[in-house]
Amino acid sequence: MKIAIINGPNLNLLGKREPEIYGNSTFEAYFEELKSEFKELELTYFQSNHEGEIVDKLHEIGFNFDGIILNAGAYTHTSVAIADAISAINTPVIEVHISNVFKREAFRHKSYLSAVVKGIVTGFGFTSYKLALYSFVNA
Repeated sequence: MKIAIINGPNLNLLGKREPEIYGNSTFEAYFEELKSEFKELELTYFQSNHEGEIVDKLHEIGFNFDGIILNAGAYTHTSVAIADAISAINTPVIEVHISNVFKREAFRHKSYLSAVVKGIVTGFGFTSYKLALYSFVNA
């Protein structure tokens, strides 16, 4: 089973950025833990701070992967283009957030992606990604 994790803007700063919200670990370190725990899966990881690159990656893998876990970061709340890309592909997408976006600023309560994804996991720290993986494995 091929699963891609795609992270959006500023998530390359995990481990440095707002540790009180996002913790002290880098995503790359966590991704290695996921690969170790889910050896039966072919996991790939992509991060970009650029909306078009995320759209391009969804187009590239959206017809030949078994699942996509997407943390679009701030683009969750602004990007019709990413929502349209998700709608255009066959691969199911799970929207993930490290923090509980509903405990944060009001603008984070609106997601352009939620209506077009398979499901949403929010507020469990890095474990949100693992919960999304479980949903694909146990589907």
